[in-house]
Amino acid sequence: MHPSDGWTAVVDLIERVMGDEDLLPSVTAGVRATVREVSVLPPSDVAGHTRALLTAATRALADRRGPTEAELSFVAELGVARARQGVPIEAVLGAIHVAERAIWARAREVARSEGVSADRLLDARELYDDWADAVRGRLITAHRVTRADADPRRNDRDAAILRRLLQGGSAAALAVAEAGLPASGGLWVLVARPGFDESVLREQPPVVCAVVDGLFVAVLSRAPSARTGTAGLAGPDGPDRLAPVKRLAVAALTAAESTGRTGVAHIADVAWQAALTDRADLAAVLLDRHRPAWAALGPNAEPVAHAVLAWLESDRDVTVAGGRLFVHPNTVRNRVRRFAELTGIDPAGTFGATNAWWLCRTWLREAT
Repeated sequence: MHPSDGWTAVVDLIERVMGDEDLLPSVTAGVRATVREVSVLPPSDVAGHTRALLTAATRALADRRGPTEAELSFVAELGVARARQGVPIEAVLGAIHVAERAIWARAREVARSEGVSADRLLDARELYDDWADAVRGRLITAHRVTRADADPRRNDRDAAILRRLLQGGSAAALAVAEAGLPASGGLWVLVARPGFDESVLREQPPVVCAVVDGLFVAVLSRAPSARTGTAGLAGPDGPDRLAPVKRLAVAALTAAESTGRTGVAHIADVAWQAALTDRADLAAVLLDRHRPAWAALGPNAEPVAHAVLAWLESDRDVTVAGGRLFVHPNTVRNRVRRFAELTGIDPAGTFGATNAWWLCRTWLREAT
């Protein structure tokens, strides 16, 4: 260490930020809310890996060095784990980016009061970026190697059948027969992210499933009873109508992920969330109307948005919402009140709750 050059103050600042008991829960909630492929993972999984990465980065900054081999090995293990879970590398990097933004935003907030100049903080950020570049390189390599090791041919037959099913017409009729699915009585379509545990579907034959165009797709003869993971479901409908049914299932999956819902969500159960998610034009109008409120919230904008969402998605229970965010119930209550004051939206009302939910989701999406 070099006390004379002011680096001790930088290290103290970073360690103080990292020691903030509200930081890790806030970062974890932010990652799960804004990166949908990560939102389906257990919070403890996301929090554990985030804590380890942040701790390693802090040690590297303190010693003014790049990553050690032990740190790179941990990062490689993270890449392998996420690849096996079916989380795309883009989503993994996106989650890290969300965490980085939150940490450095907090550091900038308190730097002046801790006696750390903007120039010295920039030096620390540049050193961190060098460390992070090496870490990302190992992460990407491990993830790609793991994905390449998977056998890409094992699902070829089912994928080909699914593509014909989704074409409709005579191709679908032949595919139904080849898959052993019933031609009458209606079929269901389930859509999930790659890595979904298909064994729970195989227990209810007949079923055909595979990864098609980056999504896990299954066609079944009856509604599934999957209890783990997150998936969208639509149907039943005839074999010649499966393409629009699949689109509805994708909409159900997107809606379920946006609300943190687990299990199989039928489109009818998440219809209004799916409808809102599909209207980017109206979301833009809502965002524009309340842009001044976002600006007025300043550094508290994202925590306020997370609190409103957690409160609404917990049936307005501040205790449950506080538990989800790892903050005191009064903190949730105060943030919801602040949101209402600045936006003029009453989230306690039926229609106000819908607007509040939609606005906060849009805010957080735009902030990434």
